[in-house]
Order: sequence, then C-alpha cells, then structure tokens
Amino acid sequence: MIPLFKVSMSEDVVKPLGEVITSGFIGQGPKVEEFESLLSSYFDNPHCVTLNSATSGLTLAYRLLGLQSGDEVLTTALTCTATNWPILANGLKIKWVDVDSDTCNMDLNDLRRKISKDTKAICVVHWGGYPLDLDELKKIQEESKVKFGHFIPIVEDCAHSMGSEYKEKKLGNHGNIAVYSFQAIKHFTTGDGGVILLPNEELCERAKVLRWYGINRDTNKKDFRCEEDVAEWGYKYHMNDINATIGIHNFPLFLKRGKKFRENSMYYDGLLKDVEGITILNKEKDRKSASWIHTIKVENRDGFMELMKEKGIMVSRVHERNDIHSCVSKYKSSLPNLDDLCEKMICIPNGWWVTEKDRAYIVRSIEEGW
Repeated sequence: MIPLFKVSMSEDVVKPLGEVITSGFIGQGPKVEEFESLLSSYFDNPHCVTLNSATSGLTLAYRLLGLQSGDEVLTTALTCTATNWPILANGLKIKWVDVDSDTCNMDLNDLRRKISKDTKAICVVHWGGYPLDLDELKKIQEESKVKFGHFIPIVEDCAHSMGSEYKEKKLGNHGNIAVYSFQAIKHFTTGDGGVILLPNEELCERAKVLRWYGINRDTNKKDFRCEEDVAEWGYKYHMNDINATIGIHNFPLFLKRGKKFRENSMYYDGLLKDVEGITILNKEKDRKSASWIHTIKVENRDGFMELMKEKGIMVSRVHERNDIHSCVSKYKSSLPNLDDLCEKMICIPNGWWVTEKDRAYIVRSIEEGW
C-alpha cells in the first residue's frame, strides 16, 4: 500500500536527543531558544514563539487579540477540528464561510458578504499549503474597517503550510497572526509542537509570557522556584528541549524532502489535467504551495476510493467538514460550495516517500481505471 502519510525523521536526531534526555534538563531551555532562533531565520521574522502544539497557538491567538466571550469569528468548516475548537475554547461564536471549490480555501466573495458589525476576527486555512489570496483578504479587511468602524484581525492557520510562500514571502509575514504545526505527520515534525508568528514585538513578548502560566521567565528572582506577581494568567503551552532538539536536527531533512511534495504535485497536475472525470485544483503563479496533501476532484468519489484500494493506493478526504458535528449544530448555515466539494474531493499520496515509479503507477491506475 502506498501510504498517504509518513513520519519524516532524520537519523541525525538520535544522538543529540539522547544527550538532552540524559542531561538532567528537558524543559523549556537552551534548545528551545536555539530552535526559535533557527525558525526566526527561516521565516525571516524575529517574532517567533514555539509552543507544544498548533492548537495551543490558535487558542493563544484569540487571547492575544483581546476577543471577549460571545464575539463572532468567521471561519471555514473545511479543515481539521483543531482549527475551530480553539474558537470555542475561548467562548467565541462561529460563523461559517463557504469554500472556493477550485482551491478548497475560503471563498472570499462569501466572506465579504458575511462580515458584519459583529465580526471580531477572521480565521483562514491555507488548504494543503496553497496560500489563500492574501491581497484580496487585506482589501476586504480594509473595506470592513471603513464600513463597520473597527479593525478585524486575521488569524492564518498554516498547519499545512511549512514552506509555502505568497508573493515570495513565507506565510507569517503578511501582517497577521500565523500558526504552524509540527505535529507527527506534517512536512516538518518535532514529534509534536508548533510555532506562532506575530506581527510585532509587543504581541511576541506577551505570547512568551502567556505560554508559561503568565510568568516572565526572564525576570531575575530571589528564589528561582518562586515566581514574581502574575499580572495576567496564562497557559502551559511552551515547547520543551526534547521537541526543540528533534526540530533542530530534523530541519535539514525537511529542507530536502519538502521539495519532493511539490515535485510530485506538479507531476500529478501535469498528467491528470486532461483525464476525463478528474479535475485538478487551481494554482496561481504568484504563490508557492507546500503541497502537504494533493487534492483532486473526481466524479463518483466512492467508486474512485474503491479502485485505489484495489490498486494498493491509500486515499482520503483527510478532514471531515467541521460543521456536521453536534457541538457546533447551533451555527449551522448553508454552504452550497462545500456541499458539492465534499462529494468530489479526495487526496492522493504525494509525499517524500512517493518515488517516481510510485507516482507513475498512481497516474496509470487513475488513467486506466477512470
């Protein structure tokens, strides 16, 4: 079976990880600082704060933005529940926005229609690592400020997007809060973990404090085990030196293997675009997708899945639409594009483990069977 996901872990991780584990210090320490420095250099953004998960990052994002219980957030239902449950965790209300069926990203026309005076934040997902049109999103944000009299901040869920670029800048450098995932099966893993990228130093410093109970770890203390006054309570969201060490030594492998995802996706787009019953997603030339997953649209999706199973090829929709869950039933709304897309979308293997022989076999299996 050609798998849809596989953990990417460098052999170079083993020795330094063993040294950290037996060092007597495995909490948030020098390795976390070293890893944050590496990430700041990679993203070309000094405002990077590592965390124990991207979910923690999204939960923290709404806190940093000052949203209050009952505030409304516009978001997409086509994503992992890890995108939207942090909205609920902050006591906020969800308002669903439909999707663009040509990209699986948020439909910005529907977003423009649904923004109201009650909207206090927008959460977008870059599906599969393909960047949403951030210029158009910025335009909508500016229009809304004029129309409703207040600034509506944007949170970018970049869980799929390590390596993605919009107009030659990595995601997280376009004036919004952006959160990346380093979970086990992502392009780049630290075992588990994430990073939040902030647009300014003030939010960055506050995030560093809030990730550790609200305690400023840089303050000189008379007793190193006893904190100073906690002015604002926080969370236990910090990364530790174990995860950071994995990240430091796994990073060069990510730089090498990350290219393979894109190469395989480009191969599929080139050869499947003319296959009857198959529709490839739209990709503009002004952005680079990390291609964490490769999504296509197929007629008779269930039949396609059976065919791929017979051929030894793992496929999946990857994420169930969030709006079907009973815990968000009160936010139910009409999403016709998503209704149609969910009948057709499917993801095929495109990761670093997919060889040239594998991908040729996958294309041949689709051409001959479909």
